[in-house]
Amino acid sequence: MKDILETIVSRRSVKSYIDKPVDDELVNKVIKAGMYAPSGKNKQSAIIIAISNKEILAQMAKAIADIRGVSGNPLYNAPVALVVLADKSVFTHVYDGSVVIENMLLEAHSLGLGACWIHHAKEVFETDFGKDLLAKVGVVGDYEGVGTCILGYPNAIPVGEISRKDNFVYYLK
Repeated sequence: MKDILETIVSRRSVKSYIDKPVDDELVNKVIKAGMYAPSGKNKQSAIIIAISNKEILAQMAKAIADIRGVSGNPLYNAPVALVVLADKSVFTHVYDGSVVIENMLLEAHSLGLGACWIHHAKEVFETDFGKDLLAKVGVVGDYEGVGTCILGYPNAIPVGEISRKDNFVYYLK
């Protein structure tokens, strides 16, 4: 088992994946890490939509690319996307969802998987495509997309500690 600080320091965003499905057992461990993220007043406002269907992943990638006004696959052909949304009625919903994603990124790295936080879940799930996906899995309520954690077996993992800016921390003693 890796030391948690070692996992945090060595984690990198992975943007290149081999064409291989991720074992369900590993996906479920990553999801469980997200489920146990802290949340404001323990409201647990976040939900996770796990997508491994290639057709839906391609549609989601296209939706993000359209929003960004770019070509290519902004999901980097990852075989899994864990979309995090959170209940808008909870004051801390964006923070709650963000911590879910961070927990999943760290767990993925600790398991030897590649992962990356992908933006634009908010915009995607405001479209008819996103609303249809939520309806398809039976999600009812007023949810806001927070972000997406893509997963896969990495083609390459960037290594080495990335330096931190000099003025990151200020102390008052």
